Amino acid sequence: MRAVPEIEREEVRQIFRDWNYQGAELEEMVDRICSNPKAMLELMMAFELRMSPVYPEEPRNSGLLVGLATIVGSLIPLLPFLLVPVNFLDDVMASVVLSAVTLFFIGAYEARTTRGSLLRSGLQMLVIGMAAGFAGFLIGHFLGASPL
Repeated sequence: MRAVPEIEREEVRQIFRDWNYQGAELEEMVDRICSNPKAMLELMMAFELRMSPVYPEEPRNSGLLVGLATIVGSLIPLLPFLLVPVNFLDDVMASVVLSAVTLFFIGAYEARTTRGSLLRSGLQMLVIGMAAGFAGFLIGHFLGASPL
């Protein structure tokens, strides 16, 4: 912004042109933004560079959320073994069913909070999650791990 202020000013002007500002109104907007370096920097970061500011607490919060989700997600397949141990094969089947249902609902929830088909997103999460679980099972099997 300091090295080539006129080029940056023209880029600000182009952003407002893209939003259909023109004439005196356009020039007033450009003058106002360019007279405030912080506003100009934030505008250029957001609309030219497609960047948003990262606040110091965001990485910590993201890490905590991912860690908590990992713990909860890892416990779901174990619940049938921990809560009502019947026999091993029944617990395995209950674990697979509970995991599949949970994966489907997580995928559907994702579609509900963003955009997309609940059914499609649910099935997509279900297939990917179950494929990952099966891949883990196969790797353990070929490495000689015992299922008991």
